[in-house]
Amino acid sequence: MKAAYIERPGPLEVIRYGDLPTPQPGETEVLIRVGAVSVNPIDTYIRAGAVQMAIPIPYILGCDVAGTVEAVGPRVTRFRPGDRVWGSNQGLLGRQGTFAEYAAVDECWLYPTPPTVSDREAAAIALVGITAHLGLFREANLQPQETVFVHGGTGGVGSCVVQMAKAIGAKVITTAGSEEKANLCRQLGADYVIDYKREDEAEAIRRFAPHGVDVWFETLREQNLEMAVSLLARRGRLVLMAGRDSRPVFPVGPFYVKDCKIFGFAMFNAPPEEQRRAAEHINQWLVDGRLRPVIGRVLNLSQAVEAHRLQEENTLRGAGSLIGKIVLEP
Repeated sequence: MKAAYIERPGPLEVIRYGDLPTPQPGETEVLIRVGAVSVNPIDTYIRAGAVQMAIPIPYILGCDVAGTVEAVGPRVTRFRPGDRVWGSNQGLLGRQGTFAEYAAVDECWLYPTPPTVSDREAAAIALVGITAHLGLFREANLQPQETVFVHGGTGGVGSCVVQMAKAIGAKVITTAGSEEKANLCRQLGADYVIDYKREDEAEAIRRFAPHGVDVWFETLREQNLEMAVSLLARRGRLVLMAGRDSRPVFPVGPFYVKDCKIFGFAMFNAPPEEQRRAAEHINQWLVDGRLRPVIGRVLNLSQAVEAHRLQEENTLRGAGSLIGKIVLEP
């Protein structure tokens, strides 16, 4: 089978596209004929060696996958050949990745793809959708009518936060760096969009939410926690899920006197049953039309180098040239 893989961590040039043996499903694994995969920042960190994590060699890139079941292991109970599935959490913690024509994935990390959802859409929503759901509901326990703030309402996680919060009747404030992105945020349901290049962010949030923000979902790698805490409402919740090397100042006094809480989490630490609960809601919202992935680029699997370059330019260097997710198809 064709695959995008590495034989050692390093820069973009270590990515190879070529033939590897087609995997065979283990006892509880499903062999997927891959229809689409998507790129996440964590993919580039692992490839570059910036995140130290045990990986098989050769290591196939990628966390997200969507496709059709080709074969199943003898102890698989939830799927059979011909079923369409999607999932994430691959290429992590010693598991092989998904950037290939076939992927063997344990059934505990897979979910049925609704008939009206394409493989492209399912792959694009996978990691970012589960991340947003865990942060909003498992951690922050978001309730209807509460106010959520999230940076980057057209980004992978940010766009899911906007839509999921609106799906349960919350109010959403977000940011955008262009009129095109601001319009997309409004289409996704955002109640108030701040142009962070031209407006004072804190002042704009105070105008919309004079009593404070109930849930501050932070997606930036470099956080301004002084501002975030100052804008939290009484009993507000701060969600952190990015910025491995970030060491910001934390304003303890203003935080605790408002009875606030802080939650930090990494999506890949969530056990299968918690991720499956998130996936069930995601599937329902996809079918209902209340959730849709924002896809910025669709490339061929052979263009994995270009996909990683584009992701790094936007994640690490703030290029602003990408709206939404990068999807690859074999």
